[in-house]
Amino acid sequence: VEPNTRTDTDRRTYRATKDGEDGPEERPSVALSVQVRDSRMSVALQDLRNTMSSYKRATLEEEEGSDTPAEAESSPDSVEVGFRKGGVDILGRRTQLEVLLSVMLLAALLALLACLVALGLGFSSDSGRGLCLSEACVTVASQIVEAMDRSADPCQDFHQFACGGWMRKNPLPDGRSRWSTFNSIWEQNQALLKHLLENGTFNGSSEAERKTQSYYLSCLNTQRIEDLGAQPLVDLITKIGGWNMTGPWDKDNLMEVLKMVSGLYRAQPFFSVVVGADPKNSNSNIIQVDQSGLFLPSRDYYLNKTANEKVLMAYLDYMVELGMLLGGEKTSTQLQMQQILDFETSLANITVPQDQRRDEEKIYHKVTISELQLLAPAVDWLDFLTFSLSPLELNDTEPVVLYAREYLQQVSELINKTDKSLLNNYMMWTLVQKSVATLDQRFENAQDKLLESLYGTKKSCTPRWQTCIGNTDDTLGFALGALFVKATFDKHSKEIAEEMINEIRSAFKQALDRLSWMDSETRQAAKDKADAIYDMIGFPEFILDPKELDDVYDGYDVSDDSFFQNMLNFYNFSTRVMADQLRKAPNKDQWSMTPPTVNAYYMPTKNGIVFPAGILQAPFYAHDHPKALNFGGIGVVMGHELTHAFDDQGREYDKEGNLRPWWQNSSVEAFRQRTECMVEQYSRYTVNGEHVNGKQTLGENIADNGGLKAAYHAYRSWIQRHGDEKTLPAVNLTNDQLFFVGFAQVWCSVRTPESAHEGLVTDPHSPPRYRVIGTLANSLDFSHHFSCPEGTPMNTGKRCEVCVDGVDEDGDDGADGVDEDGGDDDDEDDGDDEDDHCSNRQLDVPNPPPDYYTCQFRTNKLERFLGSDNQETFFKTTQRHQVLYEILARTPYGSVKKGEVGIDRLVSEQVFTAAYPLHEGDFRLPDPPVPPQALGLRQILYGYWAKWSSWSRYQPLDHIREYFGEKIALYFAWLGFYTGWLLPASLVGTFIFLVGFWLVTSDVPAKE
Repeated sequence: VEPNTRTDTDRRTYRATKDGEDGPEERPSVALSVQVRDSRMSVALQDLRNTMSSYKRATLEEEEGSDTPAEAESSPDSVEVGFRKGGVDILGRRTQLEVLLSVMLLAALLALLACLVALGLGFSSDSGRGLCLSEACVTVASQIVEAMDRSADPCQDFHQFACGGWMRKNPLPDGRSRWSTFNSIWEQNQALLKHLLENGTFNGSSEAERKTQSYYLSCLNTQRIEDLGAQPLVDLITKIGGWNMTGPWDKDNLMEVLKMVSGLYRAQPFFSVVVGADPKNSNSNIIQVDQSGLFLPSRDYYLNKTANEKVLMAYLDYMVELGMLLGGEKTSTQLQMQQILDFETSLANITVPQDQRRDEEKIYHKVTISELQLLAPAVDWLDFLTFSLSPLELNDTEPVVLYAREYLQQVSELINKTDKSLLNNYMMWTLVQKSVATLDQRFENAQDKLLESLYGTKKSCTPRWQTCIGNTDDTLGFALGALFVKATFDKHSKEIAEEMINEIRSAFKQALDRLSWMDSETRQAAKDKADAIYDMIGFPEFILDPKELDDVYDGYDVSDDSFFQNMLNFYNFSTRVMADQLRKAPNKDQWSMTPPTVNAYYMPTKNGIVFPAGILQAPFYAHDHPKALNFGGIGVVMGHELTHAFDDQGREYDKEGNLRPWWQNSSVEAFRQRTECMVEQYSRYTVNGEHVNGKQTLGENIADNGGLKAAYHAYRSWIQRHGDEKTLPAVNLTNDQLFFVGFAQVWCSVRTPESAHEGLVTDPHSPPRYRVIGTLANSLDFSHHFSCPEGTPMNTGKRCEVCVDGVDEDGDDGADGVDEDGGDDDDEDDGDDEDDHCSNRQLDVPNPPPDYYTCQFRTNKLERFLGSDNQETFFKTTQRHQVLYEILARTPYGSVKKGEVGIDRLVSEQVFTAAYPLHEGDFRLPDPPVPPQALGLRQILYGYWAKWSSWSRYQPLDHIREYFGEKIALYFAWLGFYTGWLLPASLVGTFIFLVGFWLVTSDVPAKE
């Protein structure tokens, strides 16, 4: 694509004229010095002028015989050049010398034909190699380049190299404490769902879909919410038994309050109760009791008061303001809320940190209800569980799994020694917290102050519709997912995703064979588990069946005008659904993420991996993106989830999803030693001076590292089967490098310091920056393809690898024939071709053969252009102009060379080897002389061809073509052959002239 429709470029060189001046190709057709009339040659030359810029070679054969008049007769046994006119045999009146000259002229024409055919063959292209120039490739290449920071050294900080541009162009949106590619995709999904739910012609195919719209609209109905104010919550508090903060309360009703708050409304103040698969018998469900969560994100916020003083003060202010909004008096509310905060701090003190709960074998305790009663007597467990799981019949022998045995014992002691008034206040406070999101703007404003302190942002900056989409997804996510899937999901993506999972699974199993530290018995069991991993992609099938979908939400009542009541109804509904599961076997196909979710997960008790439809889109996956990006995006995600089956927690579950020891002791010990390396590595990373918790993030770090390795080698296996892909334009990356850049750009993100701190203390994942740096620093493949010297931050020389050994499985694949700059290693031989074409010049000037040519686009030559057979992907004229505009209007690039824009940028990225207006620069040879390789093309042409002293040299047609373009090169090709074949004719003519001059006095015709 070029300005002024000039198309004379080879594979690597772009030319433009300066200041809009026309280059040589824009001049009128060159007039030849010999006038040729009414002959085949005139037609040939006209065709040459018309077709020189076309993609395929131009031939003269189809013009053969076209100028012979209809009445002319030709012998099948001879070739006749000339005309028959009026029945007179013109040829028969010629002398032998004239016949000889005619034959020589015919030979010259045939030589010209051979020249043009040969030149045309040289100009033909290899249309299957080179750059991927489809619309999708150009678009994604632009996005990748914009996200990168090429001023950063990839061996020093690859996250900055891959994401520096993205971070610069993506400041935090209002109302967001962090922003990433995940958030960007989720916001796109939300916008689509908003359109579907607010469509005036909405007509859901199921009752569940209609409930979804009603729920969403009740959330949007802020006028109704404002009219109701705090009254719905005040009425609920009164119904449960009152709150000492705002009015009278029932002192003898403590157990009833706990059952209502925790059982019916899922507030769970002291402990949590759920029904799920028994980890040691995954074919049955069981009651599970664990420690409850705290309001603040982590126990550290309560216990490390000095560092979190600002947050604790904001939390107390928030508590007081909510109490007053519900009718409390300021002084009394202040006092009682401080007591609640102190009690919550006591709960935080006995709460077990997450990094100490990673060994599920140790925290799993199966007891009966009667044994639980002895362990924690402050609660009547049979009464509580019977109420919570109504209408089921329970007794003292009902099995229960405890995940926090010591905590439950201590919380029972804390309850027994705490005043009933404070216990009631705390239980009601947990209910108030859970209900705030459904109340009027005053409550949201109060929450903003806390959120600003906790995360550095305000919720009120988020549009109401986005909040409501999130709430709807939490409540009726599968009905909402049905709308999403029907509107967006391509079922073909599911098939491709399943193929990729199998490829990554195979690569992972091959990696298991190379684990020198794992014994053979454990290795075989690990392979069996990998084969047994159950994958669920896109969405559960039931959501597309209206009857089945309605059955799922049967019993959940939704109204259009009461958002608060809709929430209460959902809490009651979810409690009934939970109770219904206890006597049933676990459903292997049950999902815990909704289809629009931009995430994925591994289920240890099902040995399954789930990839919702929401994540099966760019930048993770797109069917028309290069495989390098798909494997670097969704492929790494797949490998990540698959590796979770073998991380420090997942490895404790066998292929059936049962928690049991199936590893040999020697392999367990070797595994622990290797994980210690990874704990130490990630614990060295810091964010704002605060260290990453290597123990807390261990499982995710193992999955990140194993997933990258498996996905990369799955990609290399794909290449071995299908051959190399075309590369993306402008990115200046090999496809192997593109894989790692694609992986890194998935984790481009920005966040507030407050949010970063919260992530460090609560998130089991490492910060996004170190998910890139930590993982790639452990990758030998990465260091190889980016040529990172040992000792650099991205290649420290010490690699921590758990599920894979540090073997360069790639070998020489992907590196053969490519030097550090991504060019070919065979430059030395390029001069040989030049010597063959222009042997008299004896120049060793690199002149690699191009892969393809471009030419001026013409509709009547459409079939000669790459990709024209597929109109869906072939550029339209408007798109060509847009691409050209984008190339020429790029923002400044680089910091060393100032003012690099447009074409200069592409030269810097080595998309083109050179770019300059024609005739720019000095044409004179330097003094003292320099090697030809150091000369510019204009200097070479002038010094070795265009000067009068070089008149005897052969014409360097390749160099002429490279500098002036195809049209001028073809002209000189014709001129050279024409002049060459005139030489014998001129010798004969000179001889005849001299003979004639000598015989002029005696020659009879001359005398006549």
